[in-house]
Amino acid sequence: MRARWSDDHRDYLSDALALLQGWTHDGGEIRRTLHLDDSQHAALTERMKVVADALQVRPDVRRLDGRTQIRLRIPGTTDLSPGEVTLAARIEDMYKTIIAGAA
Repeated sequence: MRARWSDDHRDYLSDALALLQGWTHDGGEIRRTLHLDDSQHAALTERMKVVADALQVRPDVRRLDGRTQIRLRIPGTTDLSPGEVTLAARIEDMYKTIIAGAA
């Protein structure tokens, strides 16, 4: 079970999320669309699964027209958790690594 966070913690999470370029925040959900080819998508989802399992976060990942769409949320709540923001940051690191390897 996830703990509810005080306003100070929510502000901290919002500040951390603001540092992540490309992520949009809508209520209790954060989203990102990445332009990846099929092999890059596969590499990202494999790496993401390991981190998501460790953080106990279940990302919604979809592939559409050469894009990878990622949505992180806790169903039934409008609050972000540290896990979602942490996973978003880790996804950004993974994405940069994968893209750099393709160059």
